[in-house]
Amino acid sequence: MDKLRSMQVFVTVADCGSFSAAAVQLGISAVMVGKYIQQLEQQLGSRLLERSTRRQSLSEAGKAYCAHARQVLELVEAGEAAVASLQDSPRGLLRISAPVTLGGVAIAPLLAGYLVRYPQVQVELMLSNQRVDLIEDGFDLAIRIGPAPQELVARALPPYQLAIAAAPAYLARHGTPQEPAELADHHCLTHRIWGQREGWPGLLMADGREWPAPSRLACNDGQALRQAALAGAGIVFQPLVLLAADLACGALVPVLSGHWPAPRPCHLVYLPDHRPRPRLHSLVDYLLAALNGQGIAAEPDD
Repeated sequence: MDKLRSMQVFVTVADCGSFSAAAVQLGISAVMVGKYIQQLEQQLGSRLLERSTRRQSLSEAGKAYCAHARQVLELVEAGEAAVASLQDSPRGLLRISAPVTLGGVAIAPLLAGYLVRYPQVQVELMLSNQRVDLIEDGFDLAIRIGPAPQELVARALPPYQLAIAAAPAYLARHGTPQEPAELADHHCLTHRIWGQREGWPGLLMADGREWPAPSRLACNDGQALRQAALAGAGIVFQPLVLLAADLACGALVPVLSGHWPAPRPCHLVYLPDHRPRPRLHSLVDYLLAALNGQGIAAEPDD
């Protein structure tokens, strides 16, 4: 949790008298204001606000903490102003959360160039298909698949595309399916997490058919499924970003391309803040420029 940001939100609520008024002044949602206050109260182990249906007032502990928080924020503002002229380039640590396949295949290679351009920045790229909370988990930036979240700043990335493919040797032995219904007669490589995710009981193709759940080869890793497909084990349904190089060189061949799912939206997301953040925005701008015009494949498990 960003304690200074939480202090700023708390002081603004104290001045405005309500979460909604503070949200307008801070340029964030009332839900996000409440989350900052809740995190601060949990850390302090004391209730800072007495809440009613329409207004919040400071508790005794809140009054004491508010006075000290104002002093801290004033000192921080003065310190930032003092060093602003010295910060010619971004510096410090950036923590990024990204889905496993997308982060490993598309984002990690781009960070090499970013780190060369900004030698005073350190990056932690955490790959997980679990959705993180930027405040609680301490991330500066996350990559999300799906509609843009209202409570965060969202910068659009190229859409994600899933692809179906197989090795030429496999298709020579088993034939090339022309309709999704024919997949029942093929070896379909399945990602184990597809049937375990709430709200996504299976992976749907463009015509609404579900990718066959029964499989002679299932795995919890997209890279392993790609390798199995290259070896001729069956037909794979994975992110285009993972299969693009194999498709380009002919090691894999597109299958049922007219039935691939529609691309899904993708965003870089981060917490709203009116303060200058050259470190964060340097990375956001770099990634947007590098990914511009590229199609990114959606993770089946994100």
